[in-house]
Amino acid sequence: MTTTAPRVGKRRRKDGGVLGNAGLYVAVGIAALLFLIPFYLILRNALSTDLEITGENWKLLPSFQWGNISELFDDPTVEFGHSMVNSLVVAVLTTVGTLLVCSLAGYGLARIPYRHANKVFYAVLATLMVPTAVTFVPSFVLVSSLGWVDTYRGLIIPGLFSGFTCFLFRQYFLGFPKELEEAARVDGLGYWGAYWRIVVPNSLNFFAAIATITFISAWNSFLWPLVIGQDPSSWTVQIALSSFMTNQTVNFHLIFMATAISILPLVFVFLFLQRWLVQGIAQTGIKG
Repeated sequence: MTTTAPRVGKRRRKDGGVLGNAGLYVAVGIAALLFLIPFYLILRNALSTDLEITGENWKLLPSFQWGNISELFDDPTVEFGHSMVNSLVVAVLTTVGTLLVCSLAGYGLARIPYRHANKVFYAVLATLMVPTAVTFVPSFVLVSSLGWVDTYRGLIIPGLFSGFTCFLFRQYFLGFPKELEEAARVDGLGYWGAYWRIVVPNSLNFFAAIATITFISAWNSFLWPLVIGQDPSSWTVQIALSSFMTNQTVNFHLIFMATAISILPLVFVFLFLQRWLVQGIAQTGIKG
């Protein structure tokens, strides 16, 4: 009698655990389904005609109008393929530049001792309190005076530094093990050598997380490319998407097809960096 009670209790706890896991799987499945519904609607409408999109007789599956793809890239009014290339160049260079500039700034604020380090850090934090609308016009005037309108320089360089990204790097480097850097200095490395050969290789998870966020932000940027890219040859993909909606007509099937194609790079980037992204967000230092 004394041995059966614990067994029953264990069996009950085990059964409760199975039911709890089943409920968790159901909840996760429902959440995943809700998350995938917008993507399904984009693909469904991208492979449909305008009448099927706006008509009363809504169908679950599209009529698979594969010709919408060629119609999108053959549209003479919008160079969608060229805008994809522009967005890719801008997003990649912005990501690389932001990682380099902000990580160096964050490392300097966290590791290099000098008299006014705190003042510089507070100045960086102060930039976070300034609304973007306040600096938008002065930034455009400066870029225009430099002759960077309709150029990659005007699209990329003003967005290389981010006060928030610099703050994140500083906080991360404050938790980086100093023992590794001290060992590097024993081997004769300076601040740059320790940063490039020790800190960066051991911080790839965090760099990947910041790179993913920065790439998505640069790819989805709309207002600044709209103002700087005045010539159609300088349009990014977001500007090209907006061009399918005019006061006269709205090409629904082209909008959805362009949207479906434009999110593919973001999906590839997320899938490629997913493992490092999750680890970078979860960790505040180096594992073990």
